[in-house]
Amino acid sequence: MTNGVPTTASGADDAPDVSDKHWNVVVPRLLQGKVVVFLGAGVNLSIRPPREKWSVGRYLPSGAELSDYLAEQVSYEGADRHDLLRVSQYVALVEGSAPLYEHLGQLLDVDYPATPVHELLAALPSQMRAQGTPRRYPLFVTTNYDDVLERALSERQEPFDLVWYVADGEKRGKFWHTGVDGTTQIIETPNEYLAVSPELRPVVLKIHGNVDRTHSERDSYVITEDHYIDYLTRTEVSSLLPVMLAKTLNTSYFLFLGYSLRDWNLRVILHRIWGQQKLSYNSWAVQRQPTELDRRYWAQRNVEVLDCELRAYAEDLARRCRYASAKDR
Repeated sequence: MTNGVPTTASGADDAPDVSDKHWNVVVPRLLQGKVVVFLGAGVNLSIRPPREKWSVGRYLPSGAELSDYLAEQVSYEGADRHDLLRVSQYVALVEGSAPLYEHLGQLLDVDYPATPVHELLAALPSQMRAQGTPRRYPLFVTTNYDDVLERALSERQEPFDLVWYVADGEKRGKFWHTGVDGTTQIIETPNEYLAVSPELRPVVLKIHGNVDRTHSERDSYVITEDHYIDYLTRTEVSSLLPVMLAKTLNTSYFLFLGYSLRDWNLRVILHRIWGQQKLSYNSWAVQRQPTELDRRYWAQRNVEVLDCELRAYAEDLARRCRYASAKDR
């Protein structure tokens, strides 16, 4: 038992080397809805054994593996076949955006298994209710296209709102919204759109698009070079998002899971989000063996880097949230 919280059956060695000070800050704020959780590609990789290859339906690919997969579909022989933006751009130019979306849809229209991170997040709303009616449910922000988190929430019969970015077509630059009744609509006037709010229910916000497995015409992927140029040159995030989501981003701590700052596109996106904040909230990033550049960048943003395995961190955080919510019943 550490700081009153039971360890795993196999002992404290399974727990990440994270201070009690961190847990004492993060756990209550997470259960109070004051922490926005960002999910990166590393979340889906956290359950894959180190030498195991990705396979459809079992393990989702990394960015480089997805790039290689797309390159194979079009016999791309360039030396940069692991550069996802470049290969995706090539596919879109040579075959068209529709075939690119078809390749991605075939890969993503599969039930991939949930990770400890997804299970942790899906359990949060019920744990928050165990402590009383939440003032604010969780806002989960992800740059992933898959629907693993949504399925984890649905399996717990947890109602949630889904919001995702439109990358192509006449509505590009706007967001889709699917509500708890299954109705999907374009958010035309974000600053007046009150149907989505963490004060009502949990929200999954997918800022790089989404696979819609029931209506493929609503699939959306920010994945090519042109997509990113268009995405990053649009107006500030607060003017694109429903007003209550923009407000939540401006008044929350951030917890980054599964991100590496080697991707400059991520750095620009995060800069746009932080540029909206009027207050400074210390935040956290779980990143195994961060480089000095990573540490310096995170430090500039008041983000503490936690050098530990993501899976171990998620399992320990889940255990502590269960303990805290049960103690308050």
